[in-house]
Amino acid sequence: MVTLRMNGLDVPAEEGWTILQAARFIGIEIPTLCYKDGLSPWGGCRLCLVEIGEGKDAKLVSSCTYPVCDGLVVRTHSERVTKARKVLVELHLSSCPNSRTLQDLAASLGVQKVRFKVEHEDCVYCGLCVRICAEQMNAKAIGFVNRGGKMKITTPFDSKSEDCRRCGACMYVCPACQLRCEGPESPRVVCGGCLSLEPTCVDTYPNLMCFMGTKGDCGTCVREEPGRKT
Repeated sequence: MVTLRMNGLDVPAEEGWTILQAARFIGIEIPTLCYKDGLSPWGGCRLCLVEIGEGKDAKLVSSCTYPVCDGLVVRTHSERVTKARKVLVELHLSSCPNSRTLQDLAASLGVQKVRFKVEHEDCVYCGLCVRICAEQMNAKAIGFVNRGGKMKITTPFDSKSEDCRRCGACMYVCPACQLRCEGPESPRVVCGGCLSLEPTCVDTYPNLMCFMGTKGDCGTCVREEPGRKT
């Protein structure tokens, strides 16, 4: 067993766990896109970023791939982390605004606009389909090809794969296949229909300290006043 410091709390964790596993063990929710139980960690979407270390040595790492260690200091919802996650959601939405999964993530993080060019692609390159095909279905019928802007997921040589059993597992886990409520012809890039309340205590509490969950989740936090505690 190891003990790390997460959001000001001493958290016991098993050796070999990741920060994400330790956070979920005590009920702290960290948003993810490319992570799924039962599949190998990918760390590609970066939405599970957390801040580790203190002072000038603090840095952002993907919680689904970073292993815990004794004395590790972690902040899962710091201002730096929240800003980074919002930008990442904007980037993903600019590629695939018709994804209900991404729209839900945007709503939970308070993202109300996209400042990047919208491409309307059909893939966010989370790699879930590739991993479930290889690791759960034992088929390896699809994979990544090319790099950079030419990267895509396809079968070898773009030909019909004899290894594919038409099981549908790739579509089941694909976030781009889950269309938003308004459908493919929605008038806005960001729906905002399920938008969460903006946190009201971001400037008051540096860590997740409320028993209700992540700071600001309930929308009732208020700034501390002299002689008064909230």
